[in-house]
Amino acid sequence: MLTFLKLGGSLITDKRGQQAYRAEIMARAAAEIAEAYTPERPLLIGHGSGSFGHVVAQKYGTVYGVRTATEWRGFAAVSLAARRLNNLVLEALSAAGLPVLGFQPSASARCVDGELVSMKSELIERALARGLVPLVHGDVAFDDVRGGTILSTEAIFFYLAERLQPSRILLLGETDGVYDAEGRVIPRITPQNFPEIAAALRGSDGTDVTGGMAAKVKAMLALTERVAGLQVQIMGCGEAGQIAAALRGDLALGTRIAAQ
Repeated sequence: MLTFLKLGGSLITDKRGQQAYRAEIMARAAAEIAEAYTPERPLLIGHGSGSFGHVVAQKYGTVYGVRTATEWRGFAAVSLAARRLNNLVLEALSAAGLPVLGFQPSASARCVDGELVSMKSELIERALARGLVPLVHGDVAFDDVRGGTILSTEAIFFYLAERLQPSRILLLGETDGVYDAEGRVIPRITPQNFPEIAAALRGSDGTDVTGGMAAKVKAMLALTERVAGLQVQIMGCGEAGQIAAALRGDLALGTRIAAQ
């Protein structure tokens, strides 16, 4: 039963700052993941770029395209910022005892007008088969139309999910789930009730060039319709033990997204 887990940029960084890493939160999250992980329940982890990649990407407008010499320098700067955070996450997960192996998406990803169309997944599959925990992250990517663009962790999950067929995706952020207009956590989102709650969705409170909560929910809802049996949970981890509980199968936490 393969699980994808995303550590949101809003969770492991302060997205209202610049390269503001939340080391204590990351260490606690890593410890809970390690506590719940077993090779019998394979796991792939991804993380957002938060106040590292997003701030630089906004400065250069990277998501909209990369064409000038200045924009290509920005493209490289975004990649560097994303790698800085990735190294910190990799070290924290390894220190917690996880057999984590990093995969840099930009090394093989290709987009067409913002959509990920190809990325090497064979080595990720091989890592999973050998009991390792692959780690991917939000990154830059070359784009046939735009020159270059931003590749979100959700887009990577979307691409890999169709090939690796996970049974669950856990998206961890600083909020307890998806909120309705009154600020209450919506327990379940399906294609049937999504039109009713769409108006309550809004973008990120911090700098986010990949669309915030609205884009996240729409992408994951579409994915549940394409991967049979997939369950997505959007949740926070403000209380100790929540990440471990979710990894062990607690479906009551946060907001669940399913095809029906």
